[in-house]
Amino acid sequence: MKTENMACARIEEAIAQFATTGVLTEQKPYGNGHINDTFLLVYQLPEGIKKQYILQRMNHDIFKKPRELMENIVHVTGYLREAIIAQGGDPERETLNVVKTRGGENYYLDDGGNYWRMFLFIERTVCLEKVESAKDFYDSAVAFGNFQRMLADYPAGNLYETIPNFHHTPSRFQAFRKAVAEDKMGRAALVREEIAFALARERDTCVLTDLLAAGQLPLRVTHNDTKLNNILFDEESRKALCIIDLDTVMPGLSHYDFGDSIRFGASTGEEDEKDLSKIEMDLSLYEIFTKGYLEGCGGRLTDKEIEMLPMGAKLMTYECGIRFLADYLEGDVYFKIHRDGHNLDRARTQFKLVADMEAKWDDMRAIGEKYRN
Repeated sequence: MKTENMACARIEEAIAQFATTGVLTEQKPYGNGHINDTFLLVYQLPEGIKKQYILQRMNHDIFKKPRELMENIVHVTGYLREAIIAQGGDPERETLNVVKTRGGENYYLDDGGNYWRMFLFIERTVCLEKVESAKDFYDSAVAFGNFQRMLADYPAGNLYETIPNFHHTPSRFQAFRKAVAEDKMGRAALVREEIAFALARERDTCVLTDLLAAGQLPLRVTHNDTKLNNILFDEESRKALCIIDLDTVMPGLSHYDFGDSIRFGASTGEEDEKDLSKIEMDLSLYEIFTKGYLEGCGGRLTDKEIEMLPMGAKLMTYECGIRFLADYLEGDVYFKIHRDGHNLDRARTQFKLVADMEAKWDDMRAIGEKYRN
């Protein structure tokens, strides 16, 4: 009870710090996120008008640089706001809007070391947890491509790297090799086939980073978590409206966002499916997403970026697979599991997707060429 009272006191303290308007009439937990604590606040304005806000306690155990994270969000959303206004859109609904504290700060740090932030609530929207139709996947592609287009001229190098080497595949590979070598749980002998699969593709791990270092791929502003449920859709038109969950916005490659979307959305099965016969990359969904993404990008990707899109899909899937397998070898210390061997099942689905992509490589490349212009 004492802990609950303290938590309530912290929330009330945080609410009072932000520059809201009206009288607070309701506050309640909101959404199904597993990282930050999220609350919906409802305020009553004159003449019966309501205004809603989202309050979050940031998880600083996961996001260890909350100040830099919030600076990234403020700078990127401010830039997006200007781009949306310039193209005749609605900046109140088409990007996140950070609510400042009464002292003009981007966040509030309470005496308990908790970091709080607030956004305007975007009303009359829905969030989809999974692809329900090909149109949903296409619309998500256009939305993420449009995000890339509007930020194409943003100086990505000015953003903080709030999670170092987040999608740096060579670093992920070295962490995987370390997990294999240490074999803390004595599990390596049980997964020799999976380890061999991962090790055999070591040369692929540095393809994109080498091209970046050579100046053949441009540094971009990337979202880095391009799941369907990070898009708000208009409630009536079902049009993709706003990209949300910008905690992982950092400098990166367009292939990270494209590839993670394919890994998540073009698979024919669940991420932890045990029956690998159910797992493949749906080439028709790959084409739908490629078409939508390039349309959304509006010609802002280079020819080399388009050429390397299949490698983005493959590497983001492979990278996720070796992270799952490394966690299995280390005793399931990072990803939450719900059964024995859960991370191993996840790794196997990712590797099955990688193998299927390799079998469909020529088709994937041809699709990129088809929608290049």
